Amino acid sequence: MDYEQKRLKLAERLREELNLSERVYSAIKKVPRHLFVPEKYRSDAYVDTPLPIGYGQTISAPHMVAIMCELLELREGEKVLEIGTGCGYHAAVTAEIIGKSGIVVSIERIPELAEMAKQNLSALGYDNVFVIVGDGSLGYAEKAPYDKIYVTASAPDVPEPLIEQLRTGGKMIIPIGETYQYLYVIEKKNGIRKKSWGAVRFVLLYGKHGFRNFEE
Repeated sequence: MDYEQKRLKLAERLREELNLSERVYSAIKKVPRHLFVPEKYRSDAYVDTPLPIGYGQTISAPHMVAIMCELLELREGEKVLEIGTGCGYHAAVTAEIIGKSGIVVSIERIPELAEMAKQNLSALGYDNVFVIVGDGSLGYAEKAPYDKIYVTASAPDVPEPLIEQLRTGGKMIIPIGETYQYLYVIEKKNGIRKKSWGAVRFVLLYGKHGFRNFEE
């Protein structure tokens, strides 16, 4: 199966439909999504849809990854916090955009997925992505402040620790809601500015500042 040709076709379609910037287009075109999904789903890796990755989680559709990267206005050399590593694909796209001089700190609550992501990212040479097992709703204060933060699971509201860990002048992208979810762009300058982008569908964010944990 010609994955490279399929990836190029997908990237070109997304560039046309979403008017992608060159930096986001190049990242989508370069990152091999098929290597981040379970083998039985690889034939669908370049279909623009979410796919199961195990443990009740999914890899986001490529168009949503591209949209979130565009909304964040990622720049080379930035420090980015990702909440919800999953299989590591979104982190890889982000790492491509911010370059070797930037870093991605990614939090994943499911240890098995964190390990999968670490292996995927390491195999592809993304040594500026650091995957940590933990409660994503708490962020990761040790490396704060962050230039950009994005959340790949829907929260009941914007977790306060994430606002605190976002630098002044920084930007956050987060889906909010349970049955009905909307993607919000949060800007931190002269207070907090919150703007809805539109309706979306994500898995739920579990944790202290998220929805309840499964075991509760």
